[in-house]
Amino acid sequence: QVQLVESGGGLVQAGGSLRLSCAASGRTFMSMGWFRQAPGKEREFVAAIRWSSGNIYYTDYADSVKGRFTISRANAKNTMYLQMNSLKTEDTAVYYCAGGSASTRAGDYAYWGQGTQVTVSS
Repeated sequence: QVQLVESGGGLVQAGGSLRLSCAASGRTFMSMGWFRQAPGKEREFVAAIRWSSGNIYYTDYADSVKGRFTISRANAKNTMYLQMNSLKTEDTAVYYCAGGSASTRAGDYAYWGQGTQVTVSS
């Protein structure tokens, strides 16, 4: 059974930082992504990563997070991370990790975590 479990969400003040983790089990992914969904809005792409032989060779970011967020992974732990710096109130959302693609389209991912809430206060 494939599982993706996010952690690391929480409440932070604007300008602060959080690091989200996504632990995968049941299979090893070669490409994964982060999405987020704010209340009343559609799920949107945040970042994606693809790797081979332990080396990252592709990352992609939404324009809204470029320069502030960094996606990475730890090979040995089958875990993906999202380092979020200079957080803004508009980053408030439930963040989901997804596996099986490095696309910007949610429909291209076959596996999803349950989500972790990130709340940025002003």
